[in-house]
Amino acid sequence: MADPNGGPRQDGPPRLNVLAQYIKDFSFENPNAPQSLSPGQQPAINIQINVNAKPLSETDVEVELKLDGKADSGGAVMFAFELCFAGVFRIEHVAPENVQPLVMIECPRLLFPFAREIVAAAVRNGGFPPLLIDPVDFAGLYRQRVAQFQPQQPHTLVS
Repeated sequence: MADPNGGPRQDGPPRLNVLAQYIKDFSFENPNAPQSLSPGQQPAINIQINVNAKPLSETDVEVELKLDGKADSGGAVMFAFELCFAGVFRIEHVAPENVQPLVMIECPRLLFPFAREIVAAAVRNGGFPPLLIDPVDFAGLYRQRVAQFQPQQPHTLVS
């Protein structure tokens, strides 16, 4: 739709489009196979999740979802993985104060199911039962990150 001056309209409903999604980096290690494949005690699994974003243009942003995980049993690594799964998103008609939460919460939420499936398949193909990572509270992660970078407010005592 055009504005009265004949140019494209600058307003409209907020839009978030996925332009691309892809594996940027991925590794899976099974360093102690075949010994690690024998049934035994339940492994301790540790997973770290990080989200990074960088602008590509005025409307486009690349969001990286990084998953690093390791399973240990009896001090030996059963398997380890590192995945950087990314997407390019186009954000239009969103108020500037809402762009960062949208990028850091909604974009990784859209990427997560695909990253989860990649990890599950790699662990299964490594000879283990698939690792189904629990859903992630990206809003909570965002709030933690914002709190980390906010300056500490001085506490005042009122008497």
